[in-house]
Amino acid sequence: MSDNIRSVDVGQPAPDFALKDQNNEVVSLASFAGEKNVVLIFHPLAFTGICEGELCAVQSELPTFENDDVQVLSISVAPSPSHKVWANQQGFTFPLLSDFWPHGAVAQAYGCFDETKGVATRATYVIDKAGIVRWKTMNAIPDARDHAEYAKALAEL
Repeated sequence: MSDNIRSVDVGQPAPDFALKDQNNEVVSLASFAGEKNVVLIFHPLAFTGICEGELCAVQSELPTFENDDVQVLSISVAPSPSHKVWANQQGFTFPLLSDFWPHGAVAQAYGCFDETKGVATRATYVIDKAGIVRWKTMNAIPDARDHAEYAKALAEL
């Protein structure tokens, strides 16, 4: 992370965004306001071992993370066509959003962009229906996250 970029903290408003998903449809954070809590998962790249393992774990436990009250969104700098192929290969049914251009702008807004590598770190934010960050975790690129922590954070909303 760049020294001049601050991470969004718990209790702060989550920066809004509008990005294309793997189906080239625009998804915005604001579209869930007042309707659903959001689990926002930043991952460095598609088609990489740790990222694939993490998102496959989310998909296999999707009813825990995504339901009438919660939406899972995943973001990386990979372009939408790459996400489409990856989603089809792995069976991902939640939106994989492309932060491709301007390169990493949403990750930068959240303070989880690694400028030396040009990708997001492994950051996750639980955002409530009012658009406030209620929980977050930030892991280094080689360090996988504990998905049980997401479920715990959601249960506390």
